[in-house]
This record gives sequence, C-alpha cells and structure tokens, in this order.
Amino acid sequence: MPNYVILLYLIVFVYLLNIPFGYWRTDTKRFSIQWILAIHLPVPLIFILRLLAGVDIIWMPVLVTSFFLGQFTGGKIKKYMRKIGLQPVSSCLFMDVIHLLMRSFC
Repeated sequence: MPNYVILLYLIVFVYLLNIPFGYWRTDTKRFSIQWILAIHLPVPLIFILRLLAGVDIIWMPVLVTSFFLGQFTGGKIKKYMRKIGLQPVSSCLFMDVIHLLMRSFC
C-alpha cells in the first residue's frame, strides 16, 4: 500500500510539469522533432521520481492521466491567451508570462 500523500504530490507534480510542455506543443507541427520532444522530455524525470517515491506500477494509469491533463491544460492556456488578445511571443510559457508582466508594469 503506497503512501497516498506521496502519490498525491507526484500526481500534482506530473500535472504541473506538463503544462509548459503542452504550451510548447501547441504551436509545433504534429510529429515534428519539437512535437515529439514536447511530449517525451518529461517522461524520464517522471519515471525516476516514481521509482524514488516507491509508487507501484499499478498507479501508472493515474500518472498517465495526470500527464495528459497537464499537456491539455498547457495547450488550452495558449489558446485562451490568443482568444483574449494576448499574443504569445514564444513557445515558452514562462517567457510569455514574464513578457506579459513586463508589459503590464512598464
């Protein structure tokens, strides 16, 4: 029986980790190198953290769901920014947020 607090932290971490990657993936051509990287770069880190946390493989469907929800959320954030008129400058969520903050304060 796993420690459910650790499992919950891992699920939230996987979700939050994938938001910037989903944001990046939104503007890439499907099946291009960038698209593949945006999907697969977080996988080794998630795999290592799952092993270190001692989370059993039986919980993998939950982690995969969290993974895809993070990717989906990142894409929706970018589409929403465009919808409200905030034109993203790059494919990087963090840089676009910093750019928007700088534009707001300057």
